[in-house]
Amino acid sequence: MTYVLASCLQEAVFARLTGDTALAGLVGTAIFDAAPQGQLPSIYVAIGPEDVVARSDKTGRTAQHRFVVSIVTDEAGFQAAKRVAAVVDTALTTARLPMARGTVVSLSFYKAKARRERAGTRRRIDLQFQALVDDA
Repeated sequence: MTYVLASCLQEAVFARLTGDTALAGLVGTAIFDAAPQGQLPSIYVAIGPEDVVARSDKTGRTAQHRFVVSIVTDEAGFQAAKRVAAVVDTALTTARLPMARGTVVSLSFYKAKARRERAGTRRRIDLQFQALVDDA
């Protein structure tokens, strides 16, 4: 097991999302590691929690990371959030994700959960991705 690549993976995910022009067209610069304090944007993307399990064997030091990227909006309905979620999914899963250290062996969509928050005034979609990383 290795957790040494967790920060590198988060940095790579953040760089990919903030560098995606299609995503910028939908949310501007509202892409965060954590939701900001104070007035929140009408729609934003936040990198959330992760679970990591060992996948190392005698051939390498690997770990499986399941991490959440959330889309949160105060717009009525889920349509805007679903458009953003589709762009996030495409940005993360259709091209190799370079890291400062180690290698992303695979990165795929795992599951999603869409729900209403704040008495129905806010919509949230949590996308969960699964990444296998190797510290080779």
